[in-house]
Order: sequence, then structure tokens, then C-alpha cells
Amino acid sequence: MDYKAFKITLVILGCSALGLLSFQTGGGGAPAFVDKAYALSDSSAPLPADIFVKIAKAYKPGVVGISTKVNAEDSRPGFPGKGQGPAPNPFEQFFERFGKGREQQPRPGMGSGIIIDPAGLVLTNFHVVKGADEIEIQLQDEKKYKAELMGSDAETDLALLKVIREKGDTQPFHYLKMGDSDKLEVGEWVVAIGNPYGLSQTVTVGVVSAKGRNIGSGRYDEFIQTDASINPGNSGGPLFNVKGEVIGINTAIISGNSGGNVGIGFAIPINLAKGILKDLKETGKVTRGWLGVMIQKITPDLQKSFGLAQSEGALVGDVMPNSPASTAGVERGDVIVEFDHHKIRVMDDLPKMVAGTPPGKTVEVKVIRDGKDKRLNITIEVLKGEKETLASLGKALGLQVQDITPELAQSLNLESNEGVLVADIVPGEPAGEAGLRRGDVITEVNRKPVHNTGEFRKLTSRARGKTVLLLVKRGGASIFIAVKLG
Repeated sequence: MDYKAFKITLVILGCSALGLLSFQTGGGGAPAFVDKAYALSDSSAPLPADIFVKIAKAYKPGVVGISTKVNAEDSRPGFPGKGQGPAPNPFEQFFERFGKGREQQPRPGMGSGIIIDPAGLVLTNFHVVKGADEIEIQLQDEKKYKAELMGSDAETDLALLKVIREKGDTQPFHYLKMGDSDKLEVGEWVVAIGNPYGLSQTVTVGVVSAKGRNIGSGRYDEFIQTDASINPGNSGGPLFNVKGEVIGINTAIISGNSGGNVGIGFAIPINLAKGILKDLKETGKVTRGWLGVMIQKITPDLQKSFGLAQSEGALVGDVMPNSPASTAGVERGDVIVEFDHHKIRVMDDLPKMVAGTPPGKTVEVKVIRDGKDKRLNITIEVLKGEKETLASLGKALGLQVQDITPELAQSLNLESNEGVLVADIVPGEPAGEAGLRRGDVITEVNRKPVHNTGEFRKLTSRARGKTVLLLVKRGGASIFIAVKLG
């Protein structure tokens, strides 16, 4: 085997007419026969030889194939992720635009979905239906229905569809039961059912390889990793436990040169979906809490530089003006170690806790500042959307930037603290489309040097409706990137 020729790529699971892209879906609900789920009464007993046969027969009717038609020039079939850091990694091509510019005619896409309600509500991945002009679902018996988008959430890559039925059609759909993904154990058997490469109702089996995986797709990453074979077209399809409960929604894979499965797949935990389903049903979108800080991981070097006893917590790299955090007195350099009496063990814990906090609630936040504990009462506000939370820092470009402190420069091995660090990229906005990545350092705007966020804000605020030329340092090299504003 030529190991040099083996190329690893993280792929979102959706299929296009080009055969490059496929999507998987997963959901939850419960068929009328769910009480007969083929679970073991004694978890220590060996699995029956026909357990997977029974799961396939009982629950395939609740899994649908999804096909869409989109205008190629308007579609962005990539996962709505957050961009990449400066260092190369196996996930880099995860956010590539597959097939962009190759077609001008509407093209079909394929994925999977989970019926979660007898009336015909279907849970799937957002990237399966993003930008779709037409959505069609196909049942196990090959009966087809049109469907409409009820709600979606790009942050978690989830979407809720409603089947369009003819008047008088009241036959209840088989629907699937959602389990408890928090109880899932590494090594536990799981079953995936979906529509890989358009091959409907495909069943594969594997185990849970890991939990809580962060694959760089966004601030709410906590994927289930599995070696059950999932491929392009499985996106949005269910991952079952041996009780026949949906515990995950298949979403992404790491693939080889062929674009297929190499034994590493990722599923969204079903508990994450449960938390936003009510919002998707009632309003079509998700309401989240907003704190207004930009945070980063505490590396060993930063821990030493800040004189911290441990690396737990989230380091505040910047505080957005007029945000709940700034009003309450949070400062750059604070380390947030508790939020609403819950410990922040790793940086990624904080965004999930804030997002799940009802707007208007006042919470106690514990920070470490200059080696001393400080407690602040902060009233959480509504997260109004990425563009509104940018606090004018690159608002027109669609990115967040922060000043480079000496500690941050040392942590990232930067030659100096001049310029501004790209802390986040808004999916689908000009900066991301032009190729900017999280972790880039912007040193010039339109050939004028930038030393801090104030200068960056001033220069970009004058550039609306134009093309902005940025000089970017990435991986030890400087490159120019032209960003065309709308």
C-alpha cells in the first residue's frame, strides 16, 4: 500500500449528481410498536444472534430517503462550519465547496431523515436541505411525498421537515423513539440506517468509538464517533442503540481517496437535537443565550504565563462592547471557571452552557483575575445572530477578530503581536467565501498596516460595497486575500 497516496478528508455526508457529496440524517420519535423494542432485559447478557435483523425489520420504516433540487450557483453544499485554525490537520477539506462552478443547471442532492412524529415530522441535517428549491422524501415502501422546511439551525446542522399530505390522507407514519445519548458508552453496539450513494435502506453495524468529539465544525461540537459504516448519503440518518432507540444523527465522516468510509464517522447526539426541537417546531429557529465574549483554550504556555494553578476554564480573549459580559465587568484576560454554578472544565463547555441559558436569566459567573477569584452576576441576552454579535469588528466581512496579546503571540508561536487574530468566521459570508480561516493574522487592510482591533474596525467600516485587500499571515507565510463585500 502506498501510504503517501492515502489522503484523509473529513466529508459531510451528502450526494450530488457528481457523486461527490452525500448527506445523512437522524431523528427521534417512536413507532406504535416501540414497546416491543428488541432490548436486552439484562445488559450483561450476550446479544441475541438476530438482534440486528430485528432492529432492521422494526425500524427501517421510520427512516426516509431525502432528495432535493437546488440551483447550483446558489447552493453551498458544505457543512456550515466555523473555519479552520492555522495548523494543517486531517479535517481541513471538511469545509471545501464540492463541485462549485461545475454546473449551471439545478442538480439533485440526496440524504436521509428520521420520522419523529406520526403526523410526518422529519429530522435531518441542515446541510442536506440547505438552499433547496424542492424537497422530496421516500419511505421504505418507495412511496414519495413532497416536504417543506419547518425550521433549521446552521449552528448544530439540524433541520426539521414536514411532510405535505393530500387532503384526507390521515394514515399515521411509523416514527422512531429518541433515546438518551448521555447514557451511551464507548464500545456499545450501534446500528446505522440510511441512503448511502442513493442505495436506500442500507443497514450497517459497528460500535461507539468515542464520545464528545470536537471536529472543528462549530462551537457546539460534541459528536459521537463510530466505526459503523456511514457514507455520502447517510447524512441525517439515525444511529440506533440495541434497544432500537435513536441516539445519534449521522453527519460526517473521515474518508480516503475514494470519498468513502474508512471507519471513522460522526453523529450528532440526539440529546442535542431534543434541546432545540421545540424552537424549530414553534418558531422555525433556535433562541440562544448570549454572553458576549471571545474565548480560547488555556494551553500549558498560557497557564504558565497567567500563573494559573490548572488549565481548566475558558480564557477571555476579548469582550464585545455593550454585551452582557462587558456590562457586568468581565475583562480581557479573565479565566471563566464557573457558569451558573457549573464548572467549566474545557473551553468548549462555556458556549454550550450559555446557549442553553434562557435570555433574561441572571447567572453567577466565577472568574480568575490576577490570581484571585471574582464572582460576577451577568444577565444573559438573546443571541441575535452572527452578524449582530460581531460588535462591528469585521461586521461587513463576516468575521470576528481580536487583539494579539504577548501571551497569545507566544502561545501561537507568532513572531510579533502586530495585526489582529481571526477568532471566528461566519459561514457563507464574504470572509469565509474568500478563503480566510480562523487563526489567520491580518496585518494590512487595503495596503495600510493594522496593529489592533480599533484600526481594523476603522479601516473596514469604510469599505462597504468595495473589495477589501487583506494581507494575511498563515503558517509562516504572508498571502493577499481579496474579499468582495456586498
